[in-house]
Amino acid sequence: MDGQVKVAVIYYSATGITYQMAQAAVEAAGEAGAEVRLRKVRELAPDEAIRSNSGWQAHRLETQDVMEAQPDDLSWADVVIMGAPTRYGMIAAQLKQFIDTTGPLWAQGALANKVYSAFTSTATSHGGQESTLLSLFTVFYHWGGVVVTPGYTDPSQFVAGNPYGASHTSNNGEIPPDHVALGATALTAKRAVQMGAALKKGLAG
Repeated sequence: MDGQVKVAVIYYSATGITYQMAQAAVEAAGEAGAEVRLRKVRELAPDEAIRSNSGWQAHRLETQDVMEAQPDDLSWADVVIMGAPTRYGMIAAQLKQFIDTTGPLWAQGALANKVYSAFTSTATSHGGQESTLLSLFTVFYHWGGVVVTPGYTDPSQFVAGNPYGASHTSNNGEIPPDHVALGATALTAKRAVQMGAALKKGLAG
């Protein structure tokens, strides 16, 4: 069995906030020795809605070459890190729609015994960061996954303050992720890779 950990970073981002966090996860996972795929989920919003927001339209053009996530990305990966902004305290519909296509893999048991982690962003403080991450964890529990969080395993987490996963408050998209949010995202990814490697080695043995 190939010893290198395979990581799929699967995200949704409208104006680029969670995309920047996804990039931080990709970089950190790569630095930790993993083979990484970055995948966006399919956009569901109508073109006229996207064109009405200059930031949304610009981000769609910026990421037009990022491949869209497919169920195969989940079966390929040893570690899956998902990210999306919150919508009313839950994950954005675009990521939920992708998750809803995974029934056949779930039925085969192909999503079990993998490491899962997550990150999110909100427009306002206390805008549902923890509930959004916990809603993703509920999915991972149904899949039979092993959830890995940053916890308070690094002094930086006492600044970031979210033990469930990386999160950021964007002030309605006006504030990009700072070094605290990106550092928390990197820590989340590195821990996921470390635990994924340990799990993969243990299962192989």
